[in-house]
Amino acid sequence: MKRISLIFSATLLVLLLGCSDQTTVFKDDLEDDLLLEDNPSVLGAAISYSDAGVLDIFEEQNASGKSAEEAGDYPLTLVASVTPPSHTSGDNLTASHVDLAGDYAFVSYNTVGEQYKGGIDVVDISDPHNPRVTSRLIYLNADVNALKYHNGNVFIVGGVDAEASVRATSNSFVARIPLSNGRMDTGAILYAFQQGFNATDLIFKGGQVLVSSGKEGSITAYNTADLSLIAEAFMADVRSMVATDTGLAALDAGSGIRLLDASLVETRMFPILTDLGLATKKTMDIRDQKILVSEAELGVGVYDLGSGTLLEYLPIPIHPEGVDAADVVTNAVSVNEEAIFMANGGAGLSLSEDAGSSTTEVGIIELNGSVNYVVSRDDYAFAASGQGGLQIIKLNRPDSSLENLCASLPSYDGRSRLTVDAGQKEGYQGSKRLQTITVSGELLLCGSWTVRNAVNIQDGGLYEIFGKFAVGRNSRRRNVTVGEGSTLVIEGDVTIYGDLILNDGATLEFLGDDSTIDIFGSVQQNGAVQISGNFRDVRDKF
Repeated sequence: MKRISLIFSATLLVLLLGCSDQTTVFKDDLEDDLLLEDNPSVLGAAISYSDAGVLDIFEEQNASGKSAEEAGDYPLTLVASVTPPSHTSGDNLTASHVDLAGDYAFVSYNTVGEQYKGGIDVVDISDPHNPRVTSRLIYLNADVNALKYHNGNVFIVGGVDAEASVRATSNSFVARIPLSNGRMDTGAILYAFQQGFNATDLIFKGGQVLVSSGKEGSITAYNTADLSLIAEAFMADVRSMVATDTGLAALDAGSGIRLLDASLVETRMFPILTDLGLATKKTMDIRDQKILVSEAELGVGVYDLGSGTLLEYLPIPIHPEGVDAADVVTNAVSVNEEAIFMANGGAGLSLSEDAGSSTTEVGIIELNGSVNYVVSRDDYAFAASGQGGLQIIKLNRPDSSLENLCASLPSYDGRSRLTVDAGQKEGYQGSKRLQTITVSGELLLCGSWTVRNAVNIQDGGLYEIFGKFAVGRNSRRRNVTVGEGSTLVIEGDVTIYGDLILNDGATLEFLGDDSTIDIFGSVQQNGAVQISGNFRDVRDKF
């Protein structure tokens, strides 16, 4: 967002109903300021698998109460990354927000500094092995700071250079873009403008879209059908909003959390005096009547939504050497069931676990670059890694049906280097991160598992996989080796970032009709091998 030096009283809050002379709706599309990318090769090149694969989580010693030799929870994988849009050389667009709806992820981009330029990507994630950018829009005179999907449209908010625009009556705008089959329609975009220097966030409540417009701005309610103005509540500096059971909560920088009812009337305010920085986005999330707030260098503040009492701070776990202290700040927080993700800028993406009465730090997720935004929904987390693009992370939670199937097996709580010796027969359920697997006897794993390094099924061994399984990383490939006379049985979804090596006499057996294998390396058949069953070969390696 653009840096603004004007000062506005943090205590002013006025509600206006009806029309406002600072809000105008335009049905004309801004052709001169829009570029819709429809070249399939360009859209295809936006997806990168260079760092795809198993993500480790770096834990501080004893932070989780476990030995470093024990298997870890949260078997995460990086599916792919999305390269930011670019119109001319030197563009420095960065991902600013993500929304997830059905089979699509919607990504907004803005530009750091004084230049106005932004973009929107629509990403089809229906096939988790092959995400696709189906539509890309670049704004040449506007930042896009947040977006959400609603009833067949993508709603975006951001900032426009009003002095350079013949239509914009203010720098802060909201737009509604029709969407069909994953493609945006630029011929029917609606725009509205409201006071404020840069729109920061939006939420939907009761047929309305509510837009916050930052410094010297407001929270403005529009009709989602035609963007006609319904109500406007002036506020000093709202950075983000989150829906509550009775209305919404707004983070007003320099003041605190303002709770508003459905008519935008303030019902309560509890102070948060942390310096959130100038014109920086700070997100919030809610879990079990607790509101979590990104509070810059303090990490995440956890407050009781009813009383406003500070319950605890989730600090930034590490402060890396060589990183400017100003870049080690929490800009975003996202809660997904028990998992709490924190985007900590130069200190990376951290993960904590909310057990209800207490919060436990898990560690730092293995991602490159500065992480300035994160959102997690369903089985995904999306992290914006500066100009490195958007990182699509799969949580790999076991399916409920699989959990029932695995119920008879004991949970695995052993070492990260899992070894089954000859003559041994072992079987486990779970959702774990491992370092290596070596099988000389018989091993059954049921659930969701990742392995950072190699998997070796020694001669005569038997390894059965039921569920999700991933090995290695594209930037450091690791192999799965099936020894002479040994057997690998798969019922589920297996991804190998490396080679599958089948030695003489080896057997590869797929069970059921829905098994999938995705191999980024090659399939090496060293002698007579047997492959049976129905399966999907994602990259045609067999």
